Amino acid sequence: MRGRRWTLIGVVVSTLVLAACGDSGNSTWKGGSSGPSAAAGKVHISSPADGANDVSTATAIAYSASGTATVTLKDSTGATVEGAPAPASSAGASPSADGVSWLPAKQLKYGTEYTATVTADGATTSVKFTTMAKPANLARISSQIGDGMVVGVGMPMILSFGVEIPKDKRAEVQKRLFMSSNPPQEGAWNWFSAKEVHYRPKEYWQAGTKLSLRAALGGVSFGGKWYGEKDITVDAVVGKRLIMEVDNATKKMTVTEDGVLLKTMPVSLGKPSSPSDSGNFIVMVKNEMEWFDSSTYGVPVDSPDGYRTKVQFPQRITWSGQYIHAAPWSVQDQGKRNVSHGCVNISLELAQWLYGVTHIGDPVIVKNTESRVKYGDGWTDWELPWDQYVKGSALPV
Repeated sequence: MRGRRWTLIGVVVSTLVLAACGDSGNSTWKGGSSGPSAAAGKVHISSPADGANDVSTATAIAYSASGTATVTLKDSTGATVEGAPAPASSAGASPSADGVSWLPAKQLKYGTEYTATVTADGATTSVKFTTMAKPANLARISSQIGDGMVVGVGMPMILSFGVEIPKDKRAEVQKRLFMSSNPPQEGAWNWFSAKEVHYRPKEYWQAGTKLSLRAALGGVSFGGKWYGEKDITVDAVVGKRLIMEVDNATKKMTVTEDGVLLKTMPVSLGKPSSPSDSGNFIVMVKNEMEWFDSSTYGVPVDSPDGYRTKVQFPQRITWSGQYIHAAPWSVQDQGKRNVSHGCVNISLELAQWLYGVTHIGDPVIVKNTESRVKYGDGWTDWELPWDQYVKGSALPV
């Protein structure tokens, strides 16, 4: 049965990425530079320019210096702004030709004068600049992963935007996305659509991985009259390696956790007129109960194939309405024949058990059915091989 429709440069080894947003409590940063523009005993701030106005509230301090440098940023009241070096693995986030920049720990205030000072080997230079006025049109930024959330090993970091990001702005947006994993694992950003960007590891996350993201997008131009509303941060953890595999050839689902078989259960998939899709899915939504209504995908409730049914323990895997869910009405068919409208039918007892062990982002692999999922019908990141996935980055890999 189908439910209702719900109407940085690419590859990053993530161990260093979140240095810019660490809660170190330090207001200055001491670091070295071997940049070619730094003469002995001299420092130079290349951006923002001294006296600049209308500076983005997402700006970094780009500089060159000989030897160890200390960076300090203060607002017009003399209050010190926390910050840290922009991570090298942010893939171009540093606006300095020398690859040295310092990033405020949070978005700067609108319409405010700041003084940036860099000191190295006894030489000091400062610039004053004023940030932009608050724009009239601010676009919301949201994450599908919440703070403290436990996610499955297949879960991408997903950012959604309140407006479409034009192609010529996506690289600048991507440069402001600081993603880290601990332990570090190779990953890449992929523009899933004009309003959504995903970060996926090359292979499934390792169980127990800690994920952290700072999307430093407050005040970043999104094109036209739109700017990012505010920075967001996310800290989450990956749960156990729980994987569901559904095989139409056997009419069974296996559930494994960290490589150990937990259960094998009979299933009934989509009948010939509404086959289930094969593909690499992940659990996107879990509810204890939903009303499934065929009219949401164009089949009137009072037609021969229509329905409006209360369904228990549904776990959504596509936007077009394919779920894993309890189907006590098809228990006699489960393990033998396909009678659903495209969903994976299991018994009420097994559906309740499965609901209790899964997380958003757990992989669901369906195979040997008559059709293949269309890319984008759900979080289908794992449908693409790695060499194809990285092509979705707005920055060269």
